[in-house]
Amino acid sequence: MSSDSEKKDSVRALFREGPFRLLFVMRLTSNTASQMIGVIVSWQIYEITGSALQLGLIGLIQFLPPLALTLFAGQVADRYDRRWILRIGLTSQIVVPIGFIALTNMAAPPVWAFYVLLLIMAIARTFDSPAQQAILPSMVPRELVAQAISISTSAQKVSALVGPALGGAIIIFSISLDYAICLLLIVIAALASYALRPPEYGDPGARGRTWNTVFSGLQFIFKQPVILGLMSLDLMATFFGGVAALLPIFAKDILEVGPVGLGLLRAGPAIGALVMGIVLARFPVRRRTGRWLFGGVAVYGVATIIFGFSENMILSMACMLAVGAGDMLGQVLRQTIIQLRTPDAMRGRVAAVSNLSVTVGSQLGQFESGVVAAMVGAVGSVFIGGAAAVLIVVVWMRKFPQITNIEHPEEEAVP
Repeated sequence: MSSDSEKKDSVRALFREGPFRLLFVMRLTSNTASQMIGVIVSWQIYEITGSALQLGLIGLIQFLPPLALTLFAGQVADRYDRRWILRIGLTSQIVVPIGFIALTNMAAPPVWAFYVLLLIMAIARTFDSPAQQAILPSMVPRELVAQAISISTSAQKVSALVGPALGGAIIIFSISLDYAICLLLIVIAALASYALRPPEYGDPGARGRTWNTVFSGLQFIFKQPVILGLMSLDLMATFFGGVAALLPIFAKDILEVGPVGLGLLRAGPAIGALVMGIVLARFPVRRRTGRWLFGGVAVYGVATIIFGFSENMILSMACMLAVGAGDMLGQVLRQTIIQLRTPDAMRGRVAAVSNLSVTVGSQLGQFESGVVAAMVGAVGSVFIGGAAAVLIVVVWMRKFPQITNIEHPEEEAVP
């Protein structure tokens, strides 16, 4: 009882911290707007062009800025006032929904203009992400940092749930209204960033990082077979196994569930991930960690294959839930092992490379899905992707036996 009471008191104390409330609102509103825009734009582009390749280009546009700028963005977040990085990034994003509203009300909007606006948003969010992660610990007392990170991450999951469903539902009434709500959410996030006071619990000044220190994260990873294997596993599985880019095709042409169904399908993996997160919090994996990790990725691939052949919305939704649950299981175990096997002084740079690999896999994977779908159809593309994810599990289990044989996630942890 006392433990539960202490947890509740710490959470209440956390939300009494004004800066944390602002950061929480900023993350929740900006991520929700981004998730909504992803659904709306994909639906619009497919309605205008009817092209799977054009849907794949959405992923390519969102992939290029993180690929080119992530390491530089991390450098910027360590050298300059992170509040102003957030302010500039969020303020610049205000033009994105305004531009989409203008395009929506054109008789024949140019498709390239949609991609330009998506590129602007992708660049802004590439700089936002490391700044948001880095500023949080300096805005709350040290004893509340763990709870702050947990609640902030939960806000991101809530956005992944609410954003797609909300965006898909409002399309029925008005696409312009959908974008107007996105505009309101981004404005709220920007106002919250301008209300942030200087950090009280950390040094906001420059730390004098050089390009040598930035790239030392890459050097460390390539010297650690377990960490290299885990990051490359995630990169390859998400590259081949992703179906997000093709969901408009399944929602409109195969399942015939419209934009509301599209929103539900987009939210499905997030729901599955949340459920798995709750299960892992209550029953953490303590044995055969390596095998459980590979099992999660295998479930991700098998569920993807079944989804590709499904013509029933209930089965398809169940597959999306399984995709999210399998991905979450692998993600939690993977990040736990990586964090514990990385020296504290190196964790920031290793995390930056890890985030980049996730972005490369998911966004470039959307482009790959669109290209393959244009050649063999949406069903064939999803089947090939899911089968490739399962094959990757088999190959990686043989190529990286150190991972397969991990019994406990904390074994051989770096002090």
